[in-house]
Amino acid sequence: MPYKEKTIEKKYFAIGEVAEMFDVAPSLIRFWESEFEIIAPKKNRKGNRQFTRDDIENVRLIYHLVKEKGFTLQGAKEMLKKDSGKVKSDLDMIDSLKQVRSFLVELRQQLG
Repeated sequence: MPYKEKTIEKKYFAIGEVAEMFDVAPSLIRFWESEFEIIAPKKNRKGNRQFTRDDIENVRLIYHLVKEKGFTLQGAKEMLKKDSGKVKSDLDMIDSLKQVRSFLVELRQQLG
């Protein structure tokens, strides 16, 4: 049986990597961690934060509410407490629409 190459998926991300994903300073991620219960990365023996994909998804929700929608921290907390599922589904829909839009723009460019 021939060897099949398996893609290795990263399980944990450092705070610098997460900050880079959102183009923010690591200090902002640490601040949000202190303000929002849903951001709770594990820490390794050295005390370095280890963010999982779920942690990153929670950062994405907060980033969307605070940076993109202009909510105050208190407003974002209340929105997440009231209906975090709706916030996530709205954000997922926005991401899907952005993908469709970029596909259509690319298609238009190819058609000339």
